[in-house]
Amino acid sequence: MATVLLVIHLMIATALVAVVLLQKSEGGALGIGGGGGGGFLTGRGTANLLTRTTAGLAAAFFATSILLTILANHNAPRGSVFDGVKAPASGTQVPAAGGVAPKGEPGRGGILDKLDAPRAPLVPQNQ
Repeated sequence: MATVLLVIHLMIATALVAVVLLQKSEGGALGIGGGGGGGFLTGRGTANLLTRTTAGLAAAFFATSILLTILANHNAPRGSVFDGVKAPASGTQVPAAGGVAPKGEPGRGGILDKLDAPRAPLVPQNQ
């Protein structure tokens, strides 16, 4: 269902771009279909047809966008990101305000172990 709706959505988007490009430019000479007489439709009839077509395609584009969003949310798993987080063990110590956090298990090889490792001073101290 989502694939069919996505294909329809892309076809509507392509048609919307084409119809917008066919419209006469009010200024700047960027439009494709604005010049010359003796065409299929001329003057006011073309503007009215293209305006209605643009409005219809825009409404269809918004409708398919909303439907795709509803389908994506319907298929998404329910719950929160925090549902998979395990509660801390009962023996875990929480530092007081302004206190120092207790060190974790030594030798786990994480980045925090590397940061906590004692380092030699970078600048020799004068005595």
